[in-house]
Amino acid sequence: MTPGDTPLRKRNREATRAALLASARSRFARDGYASTNVRDIAADAGVDASLLFRYFGTKRKLFDECSEQDARATEAALDGPPEELPARLLESILAHEWPDSAGEHPFIAMLRSAGDEAIRDRLREHVCDTYVARLRELCDGPDADLRAELFSAWLLGISVIRSVVRSEALSATTLPEVSPHFERVAAVLLGKPAEQ
Repeated sequence: MTPGDTPLRKRNREATRAALLASARSRFARDGYASTNVRDIAADAGVDASLLFRYFGTKRKLFDECSEQDARATEAALDGPPEELPARLLESILAHEWPDSAGEHPFIAMLRSAGDEAIRDRLREHVCDTYVARLRELCDGPDADLRAELFSAWLLGISVIRSVVRSEALSATTLPEVSPHFERVAAVLLGKPAEQ
């Protein structure tokens, strides 16, 4: 090195990897798996695309890791008393900003990517085996499976209308404004079996 040369800064592998993950989560949430380009992810992270392949192998493996991070972020709502689960799920939809997922609920990336059969299967497994199964535990009666799935569909719909469609009223609402309506629907769908 000659005088005046600036020494090359050693690349921080973990920081680069984290930047790629953050960029990918945002891109997948906004554009879905099929429409996301690895060069765009790398450019957003300020690195060459070759590093993405070095650290993750393939775009699919990168998506899988992002999905795992998203699952961990959303599964925090499962912790706590079972009877409070519906309220925690609503809070996770309304109260969080989700900056790592372009401001959208992390499930939106999987929904936007559901044209891919493997991703659709993973989404179904995660939603049904995790959230629907836990909500099912709150229901009694022969139609408990249906009521748990209806309630889950309603929650997912709230998330889509709020963060994808961005409807005026639901996008601007707050948890205290929604809670009374939410509690009535929860009582009907989860609180007791339907009349036979």
